[in-house]
Amino acid sequence: MVPVTVELGGSYDTMIITGPNTGGKTVSLKTLGLMSLMAQAGLHIPCAEGSEVCVFDSVLADIGDEQSIEQSLSTFSAHMVNIVDILSKISDRSLVLFDELGAGTDPTEGAALATAIIEKVRRYGALCAATTHYAEMKAYALETDGVTNASCEFDVETLRPTYRLIIGTPGKSNAFAISSKLGIDDDIIEAAKDRLSNDNRRFENVIEELEKNRIEAERERDAAIKERREYEAFRNAEEAKLKKKAEIAERELEKAQERAAQILQSAKVTSDFVLGQLDDIKKKQESGRFAEALEEGRRSIRKSLRETEDMVNPVIGGDNSDYVLPRPLKKGDTVLIVNLNQRGMLTDLPDRNGNVSVKAGLMNMKTNIKNLRLAEEAATVTTADRKRIAASKYQAEVNKSFSPSIDLRGQLGDDAWFMTDKYLDEAIMANVKTVTLIHGKGTGALRKALAGHLKSDSRVKSFRGGIYGEGDSGVTVVELK
Repeated sequence: MVPVTVELGGSYDTMIITGPNTGGKTVSLKTLGLMSLMAQAGLHIPCAEGSEVCVFDSVLADIGDEQSIEQSLSTFSAHMVNIVDILSKISDRSLVLFDELGAGTDPTEGAALATAIIEKVRRYGALCAATTHYAEMKAYALETDGVTNASCEFDVETLRPTYRLIIGTPGKSNAFAISSKLGIDDDIIEAAKDRLSNDNRRFENVIEELEKNRIEAERERDAAIKERREYEAFRNAEEAKLKKKAEIAERELEKAQERAAQILQSAKVTSDFVLGQLDDIKKKQESGRFAEALEEGRRSIRKSLRETEDMVNPVIGGDNSDYVLPRPLKKGDTVLIVNLNQRGMLTDLPDRNGNVSVKAGLMNMKTNIKNLRLAEEAATVTTADRKRIAASKYQAEVNKSFSPSIDLRGQLGDDAWFMTDKYLDEAIMANVKTVTLIHGKGTGALRKALAGHLKSDSRVKSFRGGIYGEGDSGVTVVELK
């Protein structure tokens, strides 16, 4: 099914539709009339959202061949009878549809008659659409205001109609191309072309060139639309990234400003305190207690510095009361900051109160060792009986009990892989690089099922069947990364 877009009214009240036979001209006429009648009957019409339909007093159509031997009517006579009836009923609120207007008689007279009928319909003020093969009608539409050409598109490369209605461009009948495709000899086609008048030949060439230019323009337009959509998608994505980065930078700037204000306040408090201490020392120097006053001043200044440092970089604490460090912490240890659930690195040794500096990402902070766990102790593992134990303790148990082979005989494919998957994790934890999977020979189904999983497993470097002395094809030897 090929959708058709039809526009009639507004800047033009008459449409002359041309193009090859079986190209969709008559279908376009019927679509126009049928959609109008369906809308006026209150029926839903199959069209795009935003489509508009006129309300007509009458839809008058002359479509099809009404020739009749019984009534002594030829094709031309039958059309004329219908047209006489249409002209007697027409009004300025009518939609008039003509199929092959002026056909069935001498082409010159038929074209002239068709043009006169179109002019008559336009004088009534009705909207009109007509199909034709006459070149004179194409020229009439090009030269007359309020009349537009339309064509049913024809693919000259495949010599097949596309059934698309192109408004604004006259169409070629393509009689020569279609006849040639159907088997008419080339010498007949060339002889027919020679019999065309120069004016007709030039006119058809102009139409053909217009059609080529239109197709090329449509391709370029579609490519431009595609590139524009891609650019807009890229621009929107980049704008979103920039906006996110700007928001992050703004938050970091606010934090930096708050930190700077705290540092400034700390420096001010410290300087005021130091100056005050110097004044006291100077007074006590005069009284002879200089050495004692100097030492007391030093202690007070150190205490004040510690207090202001805590204000700028406070110690972060957390609930870690049940945990005991397995060894003393040392500089460079990777630790888990419990209350933040974030890893960091010790940048100095704990002081006598247990406070220590930790670098976590870009941030330096102070916390207490009670809020820290060694990183290797922080990880936990869920055992088969659903108990959580420290990873280091689990690793020690695995190392102690690990076997370099696992017996999978008698297991189904999924169950065997479930056991193998856990076994490979334990092998890596035990730092074992080569293991043996015992699956037996049998039909080979279990071996193939395991091989399918091993091929896509990121832990596996390579695997192979067993050789003589290892178990032959009854085992698979796996080398881990």
